[in-house]
Amino acid sequence: MDISVVVPLYDEIESLPELTSWISRVMAENRFTYEIILVDDGSKDGSWEMIRKLSFDNPFIKGIKFRRNYGKSAALNTGFAATRGDVVITMDADLQDSPDEIPELYRRITEEKFDLISGWKAKRYDPLSKTIPTKLFNYATRKMSGIDNLHDFNCGLKAYRGTVVKNIEVYGEMHRYIPVLAKWAGFTKIGEQVVEHRARKYGKTKFGMSRFVNGFLDLLSIFFVGKFGKRPMHFFGTMGTLSFFTGLVIAIWIMADKLYNLSHHIKERQPTDNPWFYIAIVAIILGSQLFLTGFVAELVSRSSSERNHYQVEETI
Repeated sequence: MDISVVVPLYDEIESLPELTSWISRVMAENRFTYEIILVDDGSKDGSWEMIRKLSFDNPFIKGIKFRRNYGKSAALNTGFAATRGDVVITMDADLQDSPDEIPELYRRITEEKFDLISGWKAKRYDPLSKTIPTKLFNYATRKMSGIDNLHDFNCGLKAYRGTVVKNIEVYGEMHRYIPVLAKWAGFTKIGEQVVEHRARKYGKTKFGMSRFVNGFLDLLSIFFVGKFGKRPMHFFGTMGTLSFFTGLVIAIWIMADKLYNLSHHIKERQPTDNPWFYIAIVAIILGSQLFLTGFVAELVSRSSSERNHYQVEETI
C-alpha cells in the first residue's frame, strides 16, 4: 500500500464527509493505493456514526473508536499501530489541512528519501491565544532539540516513512514533538514543507490554555527521557554524588575546625550553632536519596512494560 492517512478527531462530524471525499479524490487522481484511518477520540456529537456510514460507502476508510477521550497523542499512537502504508500522512480533521499537499509530501519521502516531512503553516488563521504559545514552543524546541530547520513542530500535517511510526511511541502531549521523538529514535533526515493553512470551516478550536502548561511539562519530559531514559542512574547518581560529597566536605571542614580550636584551647560556639552544619546534613541526606532514586529508576527502566493501553471500543 502506498499511503496510510491517519486522522485523529474529536467532535468533527460536520467536516468528515468533505474531508474523506477530498482525500479520496486526491488519491484517485494520483493513482495511489491508500487507506484512511479515522481515530475517534471519544466524540460526543455522533462522529462515530458518521464514520460507520463513510466506511460502508468507501471500503478504504477504516475507523477506530475510543471509549473515552484520551487526547490527540493517544489517537495518533493507536492510528500509527494500525497503518500498513509505505508512507504515513497525518492531518487534522477540521479541514484546516489541505489533502492537495499529499502528493508532494509522498514524493519527498519516496524520492528524496526523507524519514519525516513536517508541514509549516507560514500563514496562519489561528487566534493569537494559539499562535503566540506555538511560536514560543517552536523556538524552545528548536534550541533544545538541535532540529534547526523546522519552524512548526506542532503542525498536524506531516508525512512519515512507514518504519518511523512503528518505532516511536506518542503519549501525553508528545504529538507536539514527534520530530524530536523521531530524532531520538535514530531517524535524522527530517525536512519541512510550506503548506496551506485554511480557516476553520466547521466547529470551534479545541485549544485551551491547559495545553500551554502541559506542552511545557512534556517538553521538559521528552528531553529528560530522551537523554536519560535508558540510563537514569547517570543523572540521579551524578547529582546525588555531587550533593553527598559537597555535604561531606562541609562536615569534615566543620569537624576539623572544631578539633583545631580544641587543640589550641580556643573557645568557640557548638557546631550545631553553625548554619553550615545543617547545610551539610541536608546535602548528605539529599545526595543519598538521589542515589537511591537512581537505583530504583534503573530497576524500573529495566522491568517496565508498555506504557499505555488505550481502551478501544470498536473498529471497522
